[in-house]
Amino acid sequence: MNFDSHVLILLTTSVQLVNRLTPGHAGGTALIAPMGDDRVEAVAEALSADGRPRPQVTAADADRLADVAGRMRVVFEAAHAGDTDRAATEVNALLRATDARPQLDQTDGWNLHFHGPDDSLANGWAAGCAAGLAIALGSDLAGRLGVCAAPNCDRVFVDTSKNSKRRFCSSQCQSRVKAATHRARQAGA
Repeated sequence: MNFDSHVLILLTTSVQLVNRLTPGHAGGTALIAPMGDDRVEAVAEALSADGRPRPQVTAADADRLADVAGRMRVVFEAAHAGDTDRAATEVNALLRATDARPQLDQTDGWNLHFHGPDDSLANGWAAGCAAGLAIALGSDLAGRLGVCAAPNCDRVFVDTSKNSKRRFCSSQCQSRVKAATHRARQAGA
């Protein structure tokens, strides 16, 4: 697996935003998209999940990123289903909507970031996540975007395994499926 570290951060953040802000199922439990203060908290957690400093998130930032998360879910689902055309169409629409443009920023060395004309927290992350998804889709790594194969779970993931065989969003879902398969075998024996 060959994702650049910055691209991997953008993809991981995309996963965090989709999984925290979109309704569906996780590990067999129904999820409702958070609203209000819960949405603001979910966005702050998603943007700091990999140890980055926790940002100050406004309600407007949270609403904007919730909308983007719904659109990114479409990208993950389409890529997972092998519909690269649909995934690319949605990513291109996100790139246009955020007016993502590459820029080298001096942080701890020169790093490539993606911004739009509006460098707000929400647009900066939306543009970056859209660019990260575009980089994945535009390479041989498009098949690394997945949706959990466990029953009653539709959380997304980025497969960073060496053999590209990941099927589940978490070890919890993987264990749940293995246990159910084992119980079914035992009942049939």
